[in-house]
Amino acid sequence: MKKYILSFIVVFILAAGSSLQAQEKDTSFQKTSSINLTEKTYRVAIFAPLYLDSAFTGSSLKSQTSIPAYSIAGLDFVQGAQIALDTLTLNGRHVEAFIYDSKSAKQPILGLIRSGKLDNIDLIIGSVKEPEYSLLAQFSLQKKIPFVSATYPNDGGIRQNPFLIIVNSTLKAHCEGIFSYILQKHGTDNIYLVKKKNDNRIENYFKEINFVDGRQLLKIKPIMLDSSISSTVLRYLIDTTKPMVIIGASLNETFSQKLADACYPIQKTNRLVFIGMPNWDGFGSFYKKDAYKDFPIRFTTPHFDSKNNELGNYLDSTYFKLYRVDPSDIAAKGFETTYYFISILINHPGEFMQNINDTVLAPLHNFNFRPVFHDKYNTVPDYYENKHLFIMQILNGEIKREW
Repeated sequence: MKKYILSFIVVFILAAGSSLQAQEKDTSFQKTSSINLTEKTYRVAIFAPLYLDSAFTGSSLKSQTSIPAYSIAGLDFVQGAQIALDTLTLNGRHVEAFIYDSKSAKQPILGLIRSGKLDNIDLIIGSVKEPEYSLLAQFSLQKKIPFVSATYPNDGGIRQNPFLIIVNSTLKAHCEGIFSYILQKHGTDNIYLVKKKNDNRIENYFKEINFVDGRQLLKIKPIMLDSSISSTVLRYLIDTTKPMVIIGASLNETFSQKLADACYPIQKTNRLVFIGMPNWDGFGSFYKKDAYKDFPIRFTTPHFDSKNNELGNYLDSTYFKLYRVDPSDIAAKGFETTYYFISILINHPGEFMQNINDTVLAPLHNFNFRPVFHDKYNTVPDYYENKHLFIMQILNGEIKREW
C-alpha cells in the first residue's frame, strides 16, 4: 500500500503540472532520444479518472494509509501507461506525454479545451466515460486529432467522427463476434437466444446481424423467461435431441446465473454450448469451482494477455517490482493502448489513421479496427471500432481462451 500511495502522489504531481507543461512546454515528463532532436515533438494527452481533488488537500494526501476506491481504476490505467512510456522504442523521435485527471474540478476538460491548452496535442488517449468522453470526441473532430477511447464500451451516440477510435468494443460488436463464432463452429446446431422479460436490446442486435440480403443466415429461436428459470422449464422450450447453442442474452448477473443453473443439468446428458455477454467475466458466481464442474461458460472480450510474449512478460515483471501486485486488466489496457498508439504516431507520421491496424506494433495482441457506418448512405465513418474479439471460457474457476 505504501508504494501505491507513493505512486498516487507521483501521479498527482504529474497531473497537477500537466496544464503547465502544455502551456510552457515544460519537459519534466517525457522520453527523449539522444539523436535527431530537431524532428517533430509528438505531444500526447492521457486522460484517466483520478479524482485528485477528492484525495488531496493542497499538496497533501488526505489519508496516508489508503486511497479512494473510485480512484484505483484511473490510477491503474496511468501506471500501465507510464510503464509503456518507459518501454517505447523511439528511433530518434521525441515524445511528450501529459497526464490529465479527467475528473479534476480545477482543470476540467472543458476548461482545457476553451483555454487552448490541448490545441497542439497530436494524440488523445482516454480511459473516460460520459460526459468527458463526448467532450473529447467533439474536440477531436473539431481539431482533427485522433482520440483513442481505451476502456468505454459505448459509442456515446457519436456520429461521423473519423478520428474516434473505440478500443473496448461495443455490445453490438460483441454480438457480431458471438454470431461469427456460432456461424463458423455451430451453424448446424439448434440455436436459442434466452432473454429476460422486456429486455430486447441484445435480441434486436442479433436480428440485425442475422438479416443479410433479405434472408436470415441462422435460425435463432428467441426464448423469453422471467426470474423463475429452471431446468424443467428450459427442457420444455428446447429440443434436447439435437446439439444446441444457448445464448444468454442478458447483462444481469442474477438472471445469467439462474440461466447457467438451468443449463448445467441439461449439458450433462446433451451437447450444449453456453455463451453469454462480455460482462460475464465479472460475475463471481461463475468462478466457484464446484458450482459448474466441467461446464464451460463462454463470454467475449476484446482484451487478452496470453502471458507468453515479451512485452506482456515485461509488463507483468515491471509492474510487480514497482507495486508488489500483478497488473490489473485496466493497467494492462493502459500499457497496451499507450504503447500501441504512440508507436503508430511516431512510426507513421502524418498517416496515423491509415495505420491503426499495424500488427507489427501490437504489444499484446492484434486489433482489427473497422469503420462503422450507422447510416449506410454516409461516406464518412461514424468512428473506428475494434472488431477483434476473443471467445473465452470460465471452466472450473479459471479463464481460458477458446477461440
